[in-house]
Amino acid sequence: MGNILYLVHRLPYPPNKGDKVRSYHLLKHLAAKHRVFLGTFIDDPQDEDYVEQMPRFCAGMHIARLSPKFAKLCSLRGLLTNEALTLPYYRDRGLQDWVDRTLRDEKIDAAVIFSSAMAQYVQGATNLRTLVDFVDVDSAKWSQYAPNHRWPLSTLYQREGERLLAFERSVAQWANHSFFVTDNEVDLFCKSAPECRGKVSPMCNGVDSDQFSPAHELASPYAADEIPLVFTGAMDYWPNIDAVSWFAREILPALLLRWTKLRFYIVGRSPAPAVLALASDHVVVTGTVPDVRPYLRHAAVVVAPLRLARGIQNKVLEAMAMRLPVVASQECAGAVDAVPGRDFLTAASIEDYQRQIEFLLRSPEHAAAMGKAARDQVLARYSWDAHLSVIDRYLEP
Repeated sequence: MGNILYLVHRLPYPPNKGDKVRSYHLLKHLAAKHRVFLGTFIDDPQDEDYVEQMPRFCAGMHIARLSPKFAKLCSLRGLLTNEALTLPYYRDRGLQDWVDRTLRDEKIDAAVIFSSAMAQYVQGATNLRTLVDFVDVDSAKWSQYAPNHRWPLSTLYQREGERLLAFERSVAQWANHSFFVTDNEVDLFCKSAPECRGKVSPMCNGVDSDQFSPAHELASPYAADEIPLVFTGAMDYWPNIDAVSWFAREILPALLLRWTKLRFYIVGRSPAPAVLALASDHVVVTGTVPDVRPYLRHAAVVVAPLRLARGIQNKVLEAMAMRLPVVASQECAGAVDAVPGRDFLTAASIEDYQRQIEFLLRSPEHAAAMGKAARDQVLARYSWDAHLSVIDRYLEP
């Protein structure tokens, strides 16, 4: 057993959105064998209710409070310092002081960093074994956003992509080892940072197949006569906003002409104004729900029409684990170790989505068989413990 400093950009509990699912399971994995000292942020007041849960995982912790509006203003300092805006966004003097004291007083054996921005807190540390879970190539996300926005955001996003990539490269070079969620993300990063090849490797996502199981008795949240299509995710995240907006405006209308009982459920916390504006007789925006599983358990089809997707989408794995038919974008599907046509369906165009969804609605037997194959694949390929054990050998001196 060792002492591990674990730095995460968002409180890793509850595991109710993509990054928190992964950071929670990594915390749980580390705490099973080590004493963990957690440094993190709360950026959502609702998470305050869960702080009391953390001591069962941690020997010590420091939680900094982050106001997204104020942090955005602070991030503009990066324009003056010529650094990525992400870094001053997550910069906190109190957290830095706690990290310094913890390194001095607790005989820390290794630091595990979740998300590149948190690496700034140990940059000055010497002789510290450091492992970084980048998860995705975040710099590539910003570069992808740029052409989809007008000036000045397009220029700002392109700048962020370039500055953040420079920081990611420097972190991967001085860290002992770093991880990305898929082989594709490793390859993408190494194309921009060839000097880091050999120091980065994949550490795949998993799914809690007991929690996300069709065996649970969960009451349906839907009316008896409606046919629910479901999307789950944090609804203040731009790729999710883009996905549901595109689906509601471009894909759903033609389906409604033939399936008048369809309702598109957008299930997730913090819906942005653009998402709230989609609400109608045939589009339901739930906001935060206490448990996403009833919405999945009783869905007709789960859709993941993300046009900008990085890494493995937990929303896809969770739906598959619940034995549901999924229609996903090729960007989402390409990261999942499963067989298109057997375990899920893929789509690229508006017509593809309409055709695939109609196929599943018209053929419930095929939809059921696909759901069964999907869960079988999750059980075989996506155990959290199996994937996260990759990090263990790098924790040894």
